[in-house]
Amino acid sequence: MKTIVVLGAGYAGLKTVIALQKKLHKEVKIILVDQNPYHYETMRLYEVASGSYPYTRMSYQLSDVLDKDMTELIVDRVEKINIKEKNVELKNHAPLSYDYLVVGLGWVLNDMGIQGAKENALPMSNVKEAQAIRDHIYAEMKAYREDKDKKHLSIVICGAGFQAIELAGALAEARPRFAKMAGADAKDITIKMLDGSPVLLPMFQGKLLDYALGLVKKNSIEIINPAFVQGVSDHSVSYKMKDSDEIKEIPAGTRIWMMGFSGSPVIEASGFKNHRGRVMVSDHLTAPESDDIYLLGDVSNVMVPGKKWPWPNTAQMALSMANYAVKDIRSRINGQARPSKYVYHDLGVVVAVGETKAAGKAMGHGYKGYMASALKKIIIDKSLMETGGLKETLSVGRFDLYH
Repeated sequence: MKTIVVLGAGYAGLKTVIALQKKLHKEVKIILVDQNPYHYETMRLYEVASGSYPYTRMSYQLSDVLDKDMTELIVDRVEKINIKEKNVELKNHAPLSYDYLVVGLGWVLNDMGIQGAKENALPMSNVKEAQAIRDHIYAEMKAYREDKDKKHLSIVICGAGFQAIELAGALAEARPRFAKMAGADAKDITIKMLDGSPVLLPMFQGKLLDYALGLVKKNSIEIINPAFVQGVSDHSVSYKMKDSDEIKEIPAGTRIWMMGFSGSPVIEASGFKNHRGRVMVSDHLTAPESDDIYLLGDVSNVMVPGKKWPWPNTAQMALSMANYAVKDIRSRINGQARPSKYVYHDLGVVVAVGETKAAGKAMGHGYKGYMASALKKIIIDKSLMETGGLKETLSVGRFDLYH
């Protein structure tokens, strides 16, 4: 019996396990490794960071969806993949040998060598970090009630990408709640974003882009760009604008780090040829170093046909890659012809700026406002259905489509 080891229980990893349990029922042994005993919806971390929902509203226990007769769950941290030896080193367990390996270890935020970023800024790449942001903001609001120092009411987000803007939107919507804690006026709570790119939300163009950035402005979120962060202290963020040597400083009690996205450091530690933790995979989503290793989601790059850049790593794409990898593995185990090369069909993207406002494009059409917000929640529920099935979707899904 073949052994398939799956690293990571995010969208790509868990979908791989669920599909293997169905497509190769009791024909293989599956070992799933993750640092947590639960799966969480990465695209909803901003809900936790803003205090809108507890993490239990966007997560569920892995044991609820695993077939115990087929799949073993190991809660541990992956240290390294030994490509030639075909095994995986874990922090607290013996090495795991495999016939096929599926790597879906997700992404991390790199401090990019910027002084003070690691010590003084709060990243948001997992549930625990999102909770830390929430708790820090609450503490700052309570501190303002005591000393009336306005820095406690200042939130600076380093980075203004897709996820950073969704976080800013959620924080803006939470202003009245924060203000009540602080004993302050909601309009005195400032949210500023710094980003080095002159172009924001590059997935949108024209009127749709104007609408999305208009939502940001209406929520009194200030985006400063192209601005390059120079340092982060325990009370401020310093930056300078492009083509300027003048260093400016923003006093801020809350400093959030949403820059330096890269694939898991395990990729570099294992010796894969990579760029920022991402590997250019083969037509069958395997590593150049080994056809028995599948690299999915944020640890991979798949080029857009006819372009010089890869597809953005989204939950939608991670799920698509998992389905393909399972199909390829099944054909190999059964001695059948492998499927034709992986092709990604982009169904669109939606950026939420608060609970009821969003901008998005899907199937060649642009969507705004409540319609886009409803579409965002449908996307969330679809991903839940693919990994957790009906039970988990009903338990933690978003059905408040027009609220």
